[in-house]
Amino acid sequence: MPSTTSSHGSEDAHGGPRDDLCRRLAYRFSDESLLDLALRHRSWCSENGAVPSNERLEFLGDAILGLVVTDHLYRSAPDLSEGVLARHRSELVSAAALAEVARSVRLGAALSLGKGEEATGGRDKTSILADGMEAVLGGVYLDGGMGAATSVVLQMLDDRIDHVVHGGLASDHKSKLQEYAARRFGELPRYVLSETGPEHDKRFSASVELDGIAWGEGEGRTKKEAEQSAASTAVVRLHAEPDGTENTDGTENTDGTENTDGTENTARRVTTPEPAGRTRGGNHA
Repeated sequence: MPSTTSSHGSEDAHGGPRDDLCRRLAYRFSDESLLDLALRHRSWCSENGAVPSNERLEFLGDAILGLVVTDHLYRSAPDLSEGVLARHRSELVSAAALAEVARSVRLGAALSLGKGEEATGGRDKTSILADGMEAVLGGVYLDGGMGAATSVVLQMLDDRIDHVVHGGLASDHKSKLQEYAARRFGELPRYVLSETGPEHDKRFSASVELDGIAWGEGEGRTKKEAEQSAASTAVVRLHAEPDGTENTDGTENTDGTENTDGTENTARRVTTPEPAGRTRGGNHA
């Protein structure tokens, strides 16, 4: 067996950087030899005998990544044209994007590199990190199947997919709900999450509460996707139902509108005593 003394990550294959990588990926390999292969750069192989590098797994992982991202974009953005979807996919699977993901899960520290690459900063090179990330995805696919690979990809790219599809956090459903809830309720939404399914193929359910009342529910393959779905339902329902506050003439008022005296009505419930014969505005939630 080749020596592993020049490999930063393989000195302790069952702990250290590799264990940290698996924890950040939220995936534990059943066949750890696949992880070892996925992290084995060709520079290390050339110094340790004619052993296989991670290049074949990289080839496989590239195809898996493309399929998962394409499928997710197709399903989550039904109104986008083929050209826009293609641009989004290209942005998400680019070497620069994958290298950012690799840095976030500290893949560089776990790589097996040759002395030359080690000395020239190979652990932070965009090309090496992107290729290594694809190789790891190929290893996850062989180890746990398509469900496991899909979970890992969507978890890694969750924020980036959201940013690419929705144009940033300012336009997503959670942000819209947070702004509306602050005006109407004076509090932030509370999300209650649950999950089902095996570790490698989980489904998440979310319920969003305001003032102790559930206003929306949703499901998804990631926590954020489930929360976004629940927030979307809540936004629609909140806009459809009146606030329940009153003007001084007894007519109902919504957040941010004016009373007959020109003052803004921001309270969700009327707190002053009602004149005799008047009906107090209630909470219609």
